[in-house]
Order: sequence, then structure tokens, then C-alpha cells
Amino acid sequence: MLKIGLTGGIASGKTTVGEMFVSLGAHLIQADQIAHDVMNPGEAVYEAIVCHFGREILNPDKTINRARLAEAAFETNQQGESRIQELNRIVHPEVLRRQEAWMENVTRKNPSAVAIVEAALILEAGAAKQFDKIIVVICQPEQRVERWARRMNVDQETARREVNRRMAAQFPDDKKMKSADYVIDNSGSIEETRKQVEKIYAGLRQRW
Repeated sequence: MLKIGLTGGIASGKTTVGEMFVSLGAHLIQADQIAHDVMNPGEAVYEAIVCHFGREILNPDKTINRARLAEAAFETNQQGESRIQELNRIVHPEVLRRQEAWMENVTRKNPSAVAIVEAALILEAGAAKQFDKIIVVICQPEQRVERWARRMNVDQETARREVNRRMAAQFPDDKKMKSADYVIDNSGSIEETRKQVEKIYAGLRQRW
């Protein structure tokens, strides 16, 4: 099986690109969805997060309010560092464990499969070595703001502040691109992006 890491900055279009690969026959799992799952009540990660960040991050039904958690995680600790690293240390090990279990399951079912993990922080977490190839999705900075504003239904200025805050916890595009085996420029039309995806997928299948 060929293991692919699909990454890119916030609102770069990773999910759209991932869906295109799936339409061509690839298998895909989203690290963000795994993170959602491990934060459900009853999970060990849920208990650790609540213990670490306090019950103020909970909704009335005891589920984690992700917006409140994000606010808490982007605060600074006593050392002047963002608490996002504290959150990552709680969540990432279990996310990585479930990713590996998923890939093993795909391999058992189809040893010649192309299995893609979509995750924003593959490079930042030092997880690139777990994959055979890394694909990085990029776009123009202002496009990130526009896409985030549409996705979250907020005004441009609110979107810009949030995008900048989240990008501060991620590698810039030029650094990501240096670690990439393939780069997909998602700044143009959907068809231009699709052509890049089709070319990369054909190359992966041929080499594999």
C-alpha cells in the first residue's frame, strides 16, 4: 500500500483535493475527524482535555465546545508560549494511533491501495516519516481569508484575524513546499486543481 500525507495551511483546500483523490479511487481519512471522535465524552482524550483546560470549555450537554477550546489553546502559558502545543500533546498520539490502525485495515482489504491521510499538521508534528509521499496544497493568502469567511459565515476582518492566528501555529507555505513530494496549487479554478490531482494520482498508480 502507498501511504500519502495530504497537508497544507488553513483554508488551502485540502478537503476539496482529498475528495478529488477519492473520486479517482484513493482511500482517505481526515485527521480532523479523528480528533473530533477522540474528543467525545467517554474517550480518554476527552477526559485529559477537560482536566487540562477546565470545564469552562464544555457545552451544557458536556460535549467540548471547540470554539472555546480553540480560544483556550491559543492563549499563552506562563512561559509565554501558545497552549496549542499542550493540546497537541494530548490529542496527537491517539490520532496517530487511529490513523495507523486505519491504514493497516486498508492494507488488509487492498494491499495495492493508495491510502491518504489529510491533516493540517503532518510536518509540524514531525510525522512525515510515516508516509511514502507528502502532498502539499497551497493557495494565495487572501483566498484563505475569503474561504474561511464563507465557511464560518463571518466577516472578512474576523476571518483574517482567525486565519492569521491559526497560521502562526503552522509552517508557512514555502517551508511546507520544501518537504513536499508534490505541490498542488489550489489558487485557480476547480478544474485546474482537478487536472493537477489527476496527474499526480496517475503518477502514483504508475510508480506503485
